[in-house]
Amino acid sequence: MAENPAYPVGLRLTGRRVVVLGGGQVAQRRLPALIAAGADILLVSPTATPSVEAMADAGELTWTRRPYETGDLAEAWYALIATSDAEANARASAEAEANRVWCVRSDDADAATAWTPATGHSEGVTVAVLTTNAKGRDPRHTAAIRDAVVEGLRDGTLVAPHHRTRTPGVALVGGGPGDPDLITVRGRRLLAEADVVIADRLGPRDLLAELPPHVEVIDAAKIPYGRFMAQEAINNALIEHAKQGKSVVRLKGGDPFVFGRGMEEAQALAEAGISCTVVPGISSSISVPGAAGIPVTHRGVAHEFTVVSGHVAPDDERSLVDWPALAKLRGTLVVLMGVDKIGAIARALMANGKAADTPVALVQEGTTAAQRRVDATLDTVAEAVRAQDVKPPAVIVIGEVVNVGGGLPRNAGSGRPE
Repeated sequence: MAENPAYPVGLRLTGRRVVVLGGGQVAQRRLPALIAAGADILLVSPTATPSVEAMADAGELTWTRRPYETGDLAEAWYALIATSDAEANARASAEAEANRVWCVRSDDADAATAWTPATGHSEGVTVAVLTTNAKGRDPRHTAAIRDAVVEGLRDGTLVAPHHRTRTPGVALVGGGPGDPDLITVRGRRLLAEADVVIADRLGPRDLLAELPPHVEVIDAAKIPYGRFMAQEAINNALIEHAKQGKSVVRLKGGDPFVFGRGMEEAQALAEAGISCTVVPGISSSISVPGAAGIPVTHRGVAHEFTVVSGHVAPDDERSLVDWPALAKLRGTLVVLMGVDKIGAIARALMANGKAADTPVALVQEGTTAAQRRVDATLDTVAEAVRAQDVKPPAVIVIGEVVNVGGGLPRNAGSGRPE
């Protein structure tokens, strides 16, 4: 006859006594969840790992520094038995049974009255996975199922058919440098929940193909501007759709606040009384060099890196960049949106003292299948851009770090073929 399956239940342990016997690795893994549940935790163990000891020092639990003694489970609601003494574990388990205390045993699941499931969390949902019986349990199998379900909830690929989350308002989502796998988990989930997506040209376009048919996708570059400036037209589109009660995602490349005009959009939404969520993204300023095998800092080479916009030439009166000061820095200079101005930028840096042979790398279409890297120096970079026909988007890295990863693949870290 098959063994009856375990009956799943969620324990509400806030303010209730939980006794943990043993301060080793098992306790170290289980205690954070018990602390998060608000349990009144008594740890009984002569020793503990440094992490468990730190929890006691922080007042997150009470530690009695001795072996288990009969009576330790008095007034407990739940017990975790995880000592290295099999005889003590058996006695504690018997005490739990006698006192009707639900008890988990790390050394003998068959002798326990409760099992700990593999658990995960996503936006207010707790996922708990249990096998049907103790014999033949494979923790790796249950953990893998747990991970698959949690990941599906987080990235929006697993959604209850009749209960799709909809939150009216606007989310400014940083889509990362281009590879669709480099968007944050939260950004991907919000995309899956959206009614309307207003996307930049530099956003991760592959993600748009995954959206359900009912989602309205708007190319920000094609919004009719009429009498408005382009940014004002985008702001108005965000406000208009949000006021209709829709969940709107403004999908931007990189990070919304790194040369992305995200704050302008957030301010416009605030003035219109529209709720706004900002989801940071991986900036191309550090991720694209990394994907090309270039660290923006490296011990003994660069102790700082500076990110500047190159969309305005150094001699343009609109420029807010102090190019003479940048020329004197010893660290790394990362230039975004500067491909067509790189000649003028290089001349300004050299005119203010930067060595003409300073290494320069241009990484075009970073982290995507089309990624390529072109190397030069300050005095040759303008010609290299023309000769190699480098096109935006490209991240420009100036400094000695360009030569640090010479032995690495030029697309290191992108996970995509060169």
